[in-house]
Amino acid sequence: MPAAPRRSLLFAFAGLAVLPACGLVPSAALAQRGTVPDFADLAEQVLPAVVNIAVLSEQTTTQIPPELRGTPFERYFRERRGRQQVQGAGSGFVIDPAGYVVTNNHVVGNAARVVVSLQDGTELPARVVGTDELTDLALLRVEPRGALAAVPWGNSGSVRVGQWVLAAGNPFGLGGTVTSGIVSARGREIGAGPFDDFIQTDAAINPGNSGGPLFNAVGEVIGINTAIYSPSGASAGIGFATPSDLARGVIEQLRRDGRVERGWLGVAVQDVGEEATPGGRNRGVQIQSVERGSPAARAGLRQGDIVTALNGERVETSRALIRGVAGTPPGQTIRVTLQREGRQREMAVQVGRRPGGAG
Repeated sequence: MPAAPRRSLLFAFAGLAVLPACGLVPSAALAQRGTVPDFADLAEQVLPAVVNIAVLSEQTTTQIPPELRGTPFERYFRERRGRQQVQGAGSGFVIDPAGYVVTNNHVVGNAARVVVSLQDGTELPARVVGTDELTDLALLRVEPRGALAAVPWGNSGSVRVGQWVLAAGNPFGLGGTVTSGIVSARGREIGAGPFDDFIQTDAAINPGNSGGPLFNAVGEVIGINTAIYSPSGASAGIGFATPSDLARGVIEQLRRDGRVERGWLGVAVQDVGEEATPGGRNRGVQIQSVERGSPAARAGLRQGDIVTALNGERVETSRALIRGVAGTPPGQTIRVTLQREGRQREMAVQVGRRPGGAG
C-alpha cells in the first residue's frame, strides 16, 4: 500500500496546548453470530485497566526567523527566547498489577513529568522505565497502594480481517471512552518506521487515544492504538495499532533492561518477485550489498543472494526480513535459506547487535 500522505497521518496524541485528546469469557452477545454485538460486558471487564496519561513538557516559545539569522536582529530574538510548559494527554493500559503501564513513546518521550490517572480518579506519578523510538512504545511504572487491574496480551498473529475489536482510551482528554469496530486490514505500512506492521481498524481513534489498547472479543490486548489517517485531525475510520506480538517483546526488553537491543546482519536488501527465483516458485528478498566485517559477511552471504526463509519461516518482503532479524537477540544464530546461482542453500549466521540507524 502506498504510504499515506504525511500531512494526513497523525499520531493520536492530544496536546492540550493546541486542543482544548480479568476474565477471558466473551459476552454472550459476541458469541452469537448474526446478532448485533453488545460490548457492555467487555467494556466493564477491561476499562479498570485502561488509564489516562497527562504529561508536562517544555518547549521553546520564540523561534528565530531563518531570514534574520546572522543579522543584528538575531541577538534581539535570542535574548527573548524562553521555555514554556506545555500539557498533553494520552492513553495507556496496565499489564501488571504491580504498576507497569504501556503507552506510546510519542506520548511521554519528551515529558518532564508524567501522571497516570486510574478509572476511579486516583492520580499516580509515573516514571519512564524505557522507551523505543523505532516502534513508538514506552513502559511506565507507578507505585500503587494495592494491586491494580491489569489486562493480558493477546495473539495478534491470529487476528482476522473482519473480526470485532474494541478501542479504549482518553480521546480529547475524555477518559474512560470505548469505541468498537472491526479489523479492516493487517500488515499495513504507513511510513512510520522500519518495523511498520500495523493493524488497521475502523474503531474510532482520536487525538488522546495514543497508547491505548485495542482489544479482541475476550478482553485481550491485540494492539496499541498509535496513529490515524485523517485530513481533518479527527477520526475518519482509519486507525492504526501496533500489533501485540511486536509490542510484547519490546515491552519485555524495556522492563528487563530499560532499552531494546536488536539483531543485525549488515545487508542492504530489496524485494524480488517470483520471476527472480528458480521456477518462479518463491518470492524472496535479494541482497543488494553486504557490509564489510558484518555478521552477513563473516557467514559468507553475498550480493545477489535471494533470501527465502529465516529459521524455516518464509520471507517474502524486505520488511519481514528486517523484523525477523531485529527480533533475534544479538549473539544468537539463525538459519538463512537462500537461492544462489539457481541452487538452494542454508547458512548459519550469528546475529550481531544493531547499531543506531542500521539496517
